[in-house]
Amino acid sequence: MKLTSTVLGARDPRALAVFYATLLGWSIKTDEPEWVTLRPDDGGPGLSFQLEPDHVPPEWPQANGVQQMQMHLDIEVDDLDAAGSAAIDAGAGLAAFQPQEKVRVYLDPAGHPFCLWTSK
Repeated sequence: MKLTSTVLGARDPRALAVFYATLLGWSIKTDEPEWVTLRPDDGGPGLSFQLEPDHVPPEWPQANGVQQMQMHLDIEVDDLDAAGSAAIDAGAGLAAFQPQEKVRVYLDPAGHPFCLWTSK
């Protein structure tokens, strides 16, 4: 078995793919109305985006009675401030709740949380 991709649902899969392609510097490999795939140049596992017309963004942090986060992406960076600025420029929003000093939680354009983190 080989993990090939993590899949995120979105009302506009292509727009979400373009966001992550910009953020990660990856290339779009599959571009269909209901399915878009990104892959890194090294051939490692990628990200895929599928059409979910009724997608409801998860609540961060978790709250009772609303859509809960099912998963999130952790992205290691060298410079947390520079990477955060790049994420904002690409279309992310900074989450109001920030649980750790060396981790910053952002929301992608479809509302999925993702973390930028540094070991420095």
